[in-house]
Amino acid sequence: MYRNLLKNPNGDDGLKYWQLTENGGDQWRIEDIPGDCGYAYDNELITKYFCTSFAPCIKRQVINLLAEGYDPKYLDLRQPAVNVEDWYSGRTDCGCIYKIAVVLLDKNQEVLAEFKPEKVILDPDCGDCSWRKVSHTFTGYGPGLRFISFEHGGQDTKFWKGWYGVRVTGSSVTIDL
Repeated sequence: MYRNLLKNPNGDDGLKYWQLTENGGDQWRIEDIPGDCGYAYDNELITKYFCTSFAPCIKRQVINLLAEGYDPKYLDLRQPAVNVEDWYSGRTDCGCIYKIAVVLLDKNQEVLAEFKPEKVILDPDCGDCSWRKVSHTFTGYGPGLRFISFEHGGQDTKFWKGWYGVRVTGSSVTIDL
């Protein structure tokens, strides 16, 4: 059962399986890597990414672990490690903001643990905006895990019409067995 629990993590199926919690500006869009003013990506199996616009674009998936076949007793007793990974980049001509929040939830969708780092601002005038990985492993979160909420996105920093915001792909949530 060691597999990516996120469906459509790279935009191969458009926006299918994602709940668009914010869809501002010119809205979410899927583009081919590297895209305009973009960067190459190290994994040739990933050919697309999600792109944000000039107003906040945030998308979310909630994973139901029981529906995915996980045994509640196993989850409660073992409390297996939950691994999260996401890749994001900017453009060579416009800055952007990236945000991620991953939350472990019980059966009532009450928070057991969360990973919500500070937003990242990428500015091509001050540094490298190529693809970067963010990752986190949850351990020792206690019994009751039933859902995982994965949410990410952002926007550009210059409020340019179009899709100049952060780009995201290669997202994954896995559970160690």
